[in-house]
Amino acid sequence: MVVEDDPALQKQMRWAFGDYETVLASDRESALAQLRRYEPPVVTMDLGLPPDPDGVSEGFQLLQEMLTLAPDTKVVVLTGQHDRENAVRAIGMGAYDFFAKPFEPEFLTLTIDRAFRLYDLQRENVRLQEELGSALSGMLTRDPGMLKVCRTVEKVASANNVTVALFGESGTGKEVIARGLHALSSRAKQRFVAINCAAIPDALLEAELFGHEKGAFTGAIKQTQGKIETADKGTLFLDEIGDLPMPLQAKLLRFLQERVIERIGGRSEIPVDVRVVCATHQDLKRLIEAGRFREDLYYRLAEIVIDIPPLRDRPGDASLLAHAFVQRFAEENGRGSMRLTDDAIAAIEAQPWPGNVRELENCVKRAVIMADGNRVAADDLGLEAVEDDLNVLNLRQVREAAERSAVTKVLSRVNGNIARAAEVLGVSRPTLYDLMNRYGIKKEA
Repeated sequence: MVVEDDPALQKQMRWAFGDYETVLASDRESALAQLRRYEPPVVTMDLGLPPDPDGVSEGFQLLQEMLTLAPDTKVVVLTGQHDRENAVRAIGMGAYDFFAKPFEPEFLTLTIDRAFRLYDLQRENVRLQEELGSALSGMLTRDPGMLKVCRTVEKVASANNVTVALFGESGTGKEVIARGLHALSSRAKQRFVAINCAAIPDALLEAELFGHEKGAFTGAIKQTQGKIETADKGTLFLDEIGDLPMPLQAKLLRFLQERVIERIGGRSEIPVDVRVVCATHQDLKRLIEAGRFREDLYYRLAEIVIDIPPLRDRPGDASLLAHAFVQRFAEENGRGSMRLTDDAIAAIEAQPWPGNVRELENCVKRAVIMADGNRVAADDLGLEAVEDDLNVLNLRQVREAAERSAVTKVLSRVNGNIARAAEVLGVSRPTLYDLMNRYGIKKEA
């Protein structure tokens, strides 16, 4: 796309870039409309655009809006010979490159060729990453939301001293992600120490976390290191942190602030270098409002927050995981080659799985052990068979439903303004009218 308000220069650039399908825009509004409609991989734009052709405010506003709307698009900014300051500013905002006017078409074409190649490489990289799934060991998913969680973990792993909070329902894989975070970090060769704060009585939890000296209390016959000290140089995973008693919350807060501990009955401070990862299925903000969790501790623990979606919000993952579990448990139990029947897969997809991946795993494990032959049916899983209507997977119907929803939503947002709606949807007005007629959508509604 060429964004230029000079008709003569528009014509020249369209001729110079004859090897490409070129669309033109002369101001900010038309450029955004063309961007929505054609989604061009590469854009060249002048900073001086109407209604301020002698200034740069309109151009910078367009650049910001284009990068927000299509962040992968490569924008080449055209500037005056002595306008290097604005060129540097544009690069800082996210433009791909800049070119000084007047330009040689051959040289600008080389820059555009490189921009196209980079765009194609980045798209191919995204596609390959989606095919490979997650780099986290033990994580199997194709869900975009879960893959985003995995990418976040991969980014955060290198920040060794950042505390990470994993929020999600029971059975969603919080410990798997915590172990993956440890394995991808530079602490991977050190220990990963996990402790479930809900599984240990309050009277013993302090000793488990901080350790104790000999004779500190009845039964303390020797000096014992706590989990925090044991995890030195490695990763400490505090599961079900929402069940931590209030007195221990204060002591844990001091450790997170000072990075030193004192054993029960001890007098000396012991420095500990450890990364802390915590997890809970509870809503900590509600616990704070109820006075059951310290707000200052929450902000110490939640430097990076990762929300893990439940299995019911990950379309396709239930059957994907079920196939993998069948293979694994069949091999572990010497059952040879086993597979899920069509009615089993339909039943699995229809289940809400309140216990998430853990519930599905246990269900499949039991079914593999109890199945009579080499096929696992819905009855073996203990699930009711459901009618598997493959028509719901018809791409034409899915596309029509998505189009109807998008057109209805946009018309409501723009209060029935057809021109504005067509611009937002990236289609022409005749196309929009055709869609409205096809789906029976009235402008007034």
